[in-house]
Amino acid sequence: MLNVAFTKRNPFDYVRSKMFLRLLLLITAICGSVGCTVPDTTPLKQWRHVEEGAYAADISADGTIAVVSGVDNGINVWRIGDSEPLYRWGHQSEGNNLVVSVHISADKRFVVTADRVAFALWDMETGEPVGFWRIDESNIRDVAVTNNGRGILVARSSGKVMFFEPSTQRRLEFLGHQEKVNSIDISPNGKYALTGGNDYLAYLWSTETGQILHTFTHPTRVTKVALDDEGRFAFTADSQSKSQIWNVQTGQPVSSLNYIARQKIFTDVEFSKDGKYLLTGSPSRKAYLWDIETGDQIQSIQVAVRETISPPTSVVYGVGFLPNGNIVTESSSGLAEVWQRER
Repeated sequence: MLNVAFTKRNPFDYVRSKMFLRLLLLITAICGSVGCTVPDTTPLKQWRHVEEGAYAADISADGTIAVVSGVDNGINVWRIGDSEPLYRWGHQSEGNNLVVSVHISADKRFVVTADRVAFALWDMETGEPVGFWRIDESNIRDVAVTNNGRGILVARSSGKVMFFEPSTQRRLEFLGHQEKVNSIDISPNGKYALTGGNDYLAYLWSTETGQILHTFTHPTRVTKVALDDEGRFAFTADSQSKSQIWNVQTGQPVSSLNYIARQKIFTDVEFSKDGKYLLTGSPSRKAYLWDIETGDQIQSIQVAVRETISPPTSVVYGVGFLPNGNIVTESSSGLAEVWQRER
């Protein structure tokens, strides 16, 4: 005799099942039309640059050099792929490393590093310091250096931005911002600066005269700015949802980055040499590749976590394009990682 057991079902289960089926069919249809993919987050190669994590890092424009400010071992200069650093630097002769800002010149010949009260210029050919300067008025927020180390740009929490020429001691202060400056960049030739602050504004201005060339307005505070080394584009992003690529010659918008999230914060930005792609880092383990013309996201990369903190996460401090087109990242995990770029 066959025994069949019947169970009492909730009438809402049928409704839930139909709703789930419809949702599944909708996702399948969308992915079929736009090509949804799960991003591959396995790096091609990986090197450990810092044992206990990093405070800051930058990658050279050609993706071959990384300068990393480590929690436990000062500032190290690496040729990506090498097992030992080229140079070991430090602001303090002894005590903890406090360097939180690093920038490599576009020609890879000089590096500027900064803690909250002082900045230093380093010669990449000799590994020796060129100079060390202290700021007394207010904390340093960001730094950038030109080709040949001719000029250094320094942003301060007072809202002032200083352009300084080490060889001549010439100093120009830009007073356009009314509130704290969060991010700066400078053209390789040192003639143009891009700055963004809490006053919802980003300015492109001349370091020779201090004259404002273009004003970029945002609905909230500007958190990240970047200039294309080839002189074609500028990038500005605020604390909420506006992330804009601009034509640096005309000041007109080229595209806005397209994403669903209400907020996207950027930690580093790099334009590809061919002018087709934008690469960005974030504080949430992610690096993104974008199409400059459309603003569409092409690729998402998830870097290794820093396991010594809880919950384990990682900040992507530096991003770059390698000569073969692949992507390299440097993060607070202390790792440099190389990724296959989607074509």
